[in-house]
Amino acid sequence: MTDFAADTKLAQQGDTAAFARLYETVYQDLYHTAYYSLRNHEHDAADAVSETVMEAFASIKNLKNPEAFRSWIFRILSAKIKRKQRDYYRQQEELTAHAVSEDFSYAPSELREVLQTLSDTDRLILSLSVLSGYTSEEIGRICDMQPGTVRSRLSRMKAVLRVQLQD
Repeated sequence: MTDFAADTKLAQQGDTAAFARLYETVYQDLYHTAYYSLRNHEHDAADAVSETVMEAFASIKNLKNPEAFRSWIFRILSAKIKRKQRDYYRQQEELTAHAVSEDFSYAPSELREVLQTLSDTDRLILSLSVLSGYTSEEIGRICDMQPGTVRSRLSRMKAVLRVQLQD
């Protein structure tokens, strides 16, 4: 893990170059986490990351522990992802049944189909663990869960995925 303390302290004093360096260290993980958590909607993922960065930049002075920059910005991203997921549910409720055009073709990969069966929270946990390399303790802090809960959910998810992918 990178030591964020020096750049975080500079960013808290208004140094935009320091904030840019901090962002540069986490932007790929932020985007990958958002992308897979938001069911592969690249525009929504980009929006979530943009909103996260804007909020982080505006509120970095409130960060109490400069070493915790990475988990702090992922907590902000987690809130943005959850908000977008709630919007998905609202949109689904508003949709009426529409006929699918005959030239429509949807051929997702087998892994993508299996990942779609996971709940939004499970997809977030899995992407934080697998894509971003967070420990269960860090994921627990980001998602407001006990580390044991995170570990058991990860274990159950991996078992389900293993069975579904073998079929």
